[in-house]
Amino acid sequence: MRLRALLDTDALGLRLLGGEDELDRTVRGVMTTDLRDPSRYLSGGELVLTGLAWRREPTDSESFVRLLAGAGVAALGAGEAELGNVPDDLIAACARHRLPLFAVHESVAFATITEHVVRQVSGERAGDLAAVVDRHRRMMISGPAGGGPDVVLDLLGSDLDLRAWVLSPAGRLIAGSKVSGPAPAPDVCAALAAGHLTAARTGSRRGLSPHRVAVGGTTYSLFPVRGNGRSAAQGGSRDLRETVLSDWLLAVEADAGDWPAERLDLLQGVTQLIAVERDRRDAARTVRRRLAQEILELVQSGAAPAEIAARLRVAAPVLLPGLGAAPHWQVVVARVDWAGGEIEGGPVAQALLEEILVDPHATGPEHSDRIAVAHTGDEAIALVPLPAVSSEHDGSEAGILAEELLAAVRDPLSAGLDDDGRLTIGVSAAVHSAEGLRGALEEARHARRVAAARPGRVCAAGHQELASHVLLLPFVPDDVRRAFTARLLDPLRDYDRRHRAELIPTLEAFLECDGSWTRCAARLHLHVNTLRYRVGRIEQLTGRDLSRLEDKLDFFLALRMS
Repeated sequence: MRLRALLDTDALGLRLLGGEDELDRTVRGVMTTDLRDPSRYLSGGELVLTGLAWRREPTDSESFVRLLAGAGVAALGAGEAELGNVPDDLIAACARHRLPLFAVHESVAFATITEHVVRQVSGERAGDLAAVVDRHRRMMISGPAGGGPDVVLDLLGSDLDLRAWVLSPAGRLIAGSKVSGPAPAPDVCAALAAGHLTAARTGSRRGLSPHRVAVGGTTYSLFPVRGNGRSAAQGGSRDLRETVLSDWLLAVEADAGDWPAERLDLLQGVTQLIAVERDRRDAARTVRRRLAQEILELVQSGAAPAEIAARLRVAAPVLLPGLGAAPHWQVVVARVDWAGGEIEGGPVAQALLEEILVDPHATGPEHSDRIAVAHTGDEAIALVPLPAVSSEHDGSEAGILAEELLAAVRDPLSAGLDDDGRLTIGVSAAVHSAEGLRGALEEARHARRVAAARPGRVCAAGHQELASHVLLLPFVPDDVRRAFTARLLDPLRDYDRRHRAELIPTLEAFLECDGSWTRCAARLHLHVNTLRYRVGRIEQLTGRDLSRLEDKLDFFLALRMS
């Protein structure tokens, strides 16, 4: 605001004592002080209010005003409550340094002036920033993104003193203000993402009001960032579950509960600007998605390895620019299943894989531009390039590990899936050529089915876990499982019920002891002869021979499936 506007406000009761030619100066803030040297606390453009307690003799006025002028303050307001009238030496000093001087009537509190100036300045800043945001949004729509979302977040920090960050649905930092200090810790970002997804799924966000959440004693306001290409979801024509796990969010370190409508409108404009960048990023992924789709179709159709290898050579420079040779590859399969089955989970799984395959410690959106993900039905398939390790190493690749993949994102994604969705992921071993890609795809799919057999909203399994036959058990059809276990174990259960025997516990202990009579007898606190009698009864009732490996394995599987 201008100094002239202060004089035009009768409620402030200000009287101009000097500086008529400087009334078009801009006021950017207010500071009340009685320090002899307040310059260290001044940044320029302030209206300084003082009760003159610093003045002990007339010569003090010159040094005080000189310090204010050197700090670039807009004007000085001197209270009349202490000395009655403003001293002539202060008026003269302000005139020498061309510093406008106001007399503040004793009936007017400094707090009244401060509140008025802050309210006016904040409103003008918001209006100015809104214009900047609107201009920047138009620029981003019509041309290159320039600095991207970081530019407008810097404006929020410098002009409105708002610390804000753009986060992915999994809590990864996409963009942040450089003028607001360090970003929140990764666990705080994950908690903010979880709060955002919970609010979206439970419908606790209404209208333009942001969802507010407290993390570590700090309140944050969360604004969804919905791409223009997904705006139909806002109108209710699409199910929320189709987009909730792919929308970014704007997290502002402030409680927006009592913000005026103008401030909320400003933040909505910021989210629309960021949404333009999100749409641009999605459009740029089209090439990588097409590459993945082409390779997937070749692999599933049984194309010749040479043809697949040719497509891999095309994909390598797109995903890893500057790489000299074609890398090794891993395949990651993800599936999102919603209750009822009426929503296709493939596109959601595709967006999630593009997000969670990025190093959780990486910031910015460019890191996700090295992942090629296709989708079909409810399944998404990612082709992940792995640069070959140099020869001085052991020849292995620093590949993706299933559990590490989900460690940082399990909580927020579980919140987004709520109580009607599941995400399951399978990870293959690295393959070194096109010939191995089909096997890697099947391996990843088998691992995903292993993950699906586990409890929890978000589960993953890797190729390392496919080495045991025990993991095949979840894929045995229920009717086969029941028939197999009944044929082997029902005779023993019936005998135990009728005779209060313990043939089933004896069988379990015998197998766990690898058929060792002495170790099993010691575990059960039985004489070896008693143990031999029980094992003989088991063999008699089932027609099996526990000295044969095949029969031992059948009993082992039956117990595991029962």
